[in-house]
Amino acid sequence: MNKADQSFNEEFKPVAPPESYNASAEWQEKVLYALAQHGQGTAPDVAAKLTEYEPTEAPQTLHRQAEQVLNGLFDKGLIKGIEQDGEVTFSLSKITSPNTGGTDPDLL
Repeated sequence: MNKADQSFNEEFKPVAPPESYNASAEWQEKVLYALAQHGQGTAPDVAAKLTEYEPTEAPQTLHRQAEQVLNGLFDKGLIKGIEQDGEVTFSLSKITSPNTGGTDPDLL
């Protein structure tokens, strides 16, 4: 695998929230953990959840970090987002409804 492929694979690897909160982790890990704990939510919702884990951090910083991480992951197609009334609600779920199609080749 060449260096460009490695770089691409690293940039677009699937995201997974950590199992527990780590205050010394990168912001992406912190935001993913908060989103996973919240289930789904907007950047302000995730920032509010982060205040439980980062009580000494300024709310503006938490909001900015949540917004940057969530929008970045959404723009890459790594998390789901639904826009409603000018605000995006994010979730880690890529598929929210079961496939209703069949696999019978005679019906294709």
